[in-house]
This record gives sequence, C-alpha cells and structure tokens, in this order.
Amino acid sequence: MSAARILLLRGGLSAEREVSLTSAAEVERALLGAGYEVTSLDPGWDVAETLPRALEGVDVVFNALHGKWGEDGNIQALLNFARVPYTHSGVMASSLAMDKPRSKLLFAAAGIPIVHDRPMTLAELRTGSDPLPRPYVIKPSHEGSSVGVKIVMPGSGPTDLSGLETYDSLMVEDYVPGRELTVSVLQARGQAPRALAVTELETDAAFYDYEAKYSAEAQTRHIVNPDSLPGDVQEALLRWSEAAHETLGCRGATRADFRYDPDSGRIAILEVNTQPGLTPLSLLPEQALATGMDFTTLVTWMVENAACDA
Repeated sequence: MSAARILLLRGGLSAEREVSLTSAAEVERALLGAGYEVTSLDPGWDVAETLPRALEGVDVVFNALHGKWGEDGNIQALLNFARVPYTHSGVMASSLAMDKPRSKLLFAAAGIPIVHDRPMTLAELRTGSDPLPRPYVIKPSHEGSSVGVKIVMPGSGPTDLSGLETYDSLMVEDYVPGRELTVSVLQARGQAPRALAVTELETDAAFYDYEAKYSAEAQTRHIVNPDSLPGDVQEALLRWSEAAHETLGCRGATRADFRYDPDSGRIAILEVNTQPGLTPLSLLPEQALATGMDFTTLVTWMVENAACDA
C-alpha cells in the first residue's frame, strides 16, 4: 500500500499534549522525507466538526495523539465511521489498554503475571490510612506516560495527594522493586505480533516517571538487550509482550512495560501502551533501530499497515 496523502493527528486535549506534539514533529519530518503529502489536525472539543473536513482526500491517518481522547478509543471510533485507515490499534484494544484494571484482568487470564491492584477514591486516600502495606503505588486508572503516579515508601510520612483530584478514577497497587524493562511489539497486517527487543531503563529518579521519559535533562539510560539480564527472563519478557498485544486485540505498534525483581525472580507487567512515543527519547524507535529499522522505515511501516476496525 502506498498512500500519498496523510492526515497527522497531533496535540489533542490530554495531559500528554506536549509529548504528542514532539512525536508528531518527528513523524512529519520523516513522512515528508519519504515523499508523502502531510496535513495536520490538532483535535479539540469540536473534533466532530473539524475531523470530517480534514479527512477529505486523505488516504491514511497517522495518529500521533497520546493519552485521553486520542489513545482510549474515542478518536478511533470516529475514524472507523469515516472508514479511513489509521495507524495503531482500534477502538476496543485502545480502550482496554487505557483501562489499567480491566487490562490486567485480561492479562492474568492469559497467564501473564500482573501487579495486583484495587480501586481507590481520593476521599479514601485522604483518610490517612494506608490502603496497602508500604511500599505501594497510587496512579490514575486511565492515564499513560506515568502521569499522576505516586510511590508511597516506608517512612515517607503523609502521602502527597496534590494533583490527584483531576482524575476520574484512581487505583493502588503493590510496588515491585527491581529493574524497569520494556518491550516494543510490531504486528503487520495478517501476521503474528513480533517483539523487537528488551530495553532496561536506568534513571536517577525514584522511578521512570514523566520527566525521566521525556526530559533530555533526566539522563535516563536506555540499555537495549542488557547482557546482565538472564536469558530466561529476556525470553519471558518477549513472549509475554507478544501475548499481551494479542490478548488486548492490538495491531500495529505497542510497547509493554514490566518490573523484574532479581532477588525474588518476580516479573510483572505494568501496562501496554498502544501509542508508543515517537520522540527523540522514545523507546520504540530505539528498539526498531536495533533490529535494523530506521525511523523513516518505521513510520512508513506504520502507514502501510494502517487499518480500520472490521
């Protein structure tokens, strides 16, 4: 498939707007270099009016949105109605991946080890009682890029709950100590998903938070296929990443995030990201490059494998 006219969705309304704009700038540069004609739309609350006009004469939509509205099945539903192929996953997979508690139920049923969680309201957290033994994690149930995540450690005093009032639902989960690992998966149309590589993330921050992911000053170290990772652990991560992609019904590109505790041998999936970042600091392009696929080849592959839900 060789699509000449691409609509690039960028920005949007979520807390991850700036990440989306950075990803879109890189994508636009690559697509123009590959000979595509590119137009853009920054969707707002009037997207039901602006999107149909922007789609006129378009062959493929490249979805570079991140977070709510762009990554949770909403924009995907509109594109399905328009019957214009778009990159990344469809409505159901996008919605499930953004819903951390529900996706983890499906992972567990598929035999993928998870971190156990429970729903929690802000009012319950404000009582001052720990909902789980410390250490534990507080996070929004429907956000990405570690937005709103707080880790409560032993002896850390009262929990800082500032900012959590902006989220419609919260959850708490066990904290898994150890190593932060991530695996990107690509699935071409009509083929099985293929895990690319394992990357270990070393950061001086308390965890791989929003700043560690997207700030050049954070100095997070990305170690692709680390020699120090036992071979059986690496194989398990690759296998479970592919299984998680299939379990949610994803297509195109995804990235699965894990924790691995070398002391106990525990591995647990944290989430699947259906719109992996495409910034200069992002992991999917780095892992694709490790397999011989440069950035332009990667985004061209995404365009060529764009689809609507059946």
